[in-house]
Amino acid sequence: MNPTDHERVTIMLGRRPMGAYEVVVRRADGDPVVLRNEPLLPDGTPMPTRYWLCDPGLRSAIGTIESEGGIDAVEAALGLHVIAVTHDAYAAERDTALPVDLEGPRPSGGVGGTRVGVKCLHAHYAHWLAGGDDPVGEWTHEQLLARAMVPAGTPERIAS
Repeated sequence: MNPTDHERVTIMLGRRPMGAYEVVVRRADGDPVVLRNEPLLPDGTPMPTRYWLCDPGLRSAIGTIESEGGIDAVEAALGLHVIAVTHDAYAAERDTALPVDLEGPRPSGGVGGTRVGVKCLHAHYAHWLAGGDDPVGEWTHEQLLARAMVPAGTPERIAS
């Protein structure tokens, strides 16, 4: 973990990150946008959220979409089956990072630890930006564009 990144991420989140991570998406100026978390915290506690959006401008814009009914809208637009497939793929990718000999608790659920539906557009958008096949993240991006809410300097999606 880069000490400069760690300081910047701490400021962006308003707290120290609880576990190990790496910055997987950055702005052109190098500022962190998306973190990929290890699936276990140092004390062995499961960390279900593999991709974390740390960019304050994007978090705020997506929070506005959520507050205006975005979660209900995306579930209606995509359907729970499509979302379930996304959760399964996300969980499978996260679980490949677990120790093969793990005997304790494991992270559960899909995006953000969710089992059914959408809990958080932020986590889906982070997954999508990091190159994940995430229709909820893509829908969120389309909403940001349609509402002219994409903050200046937002990076392009990483090719999957």
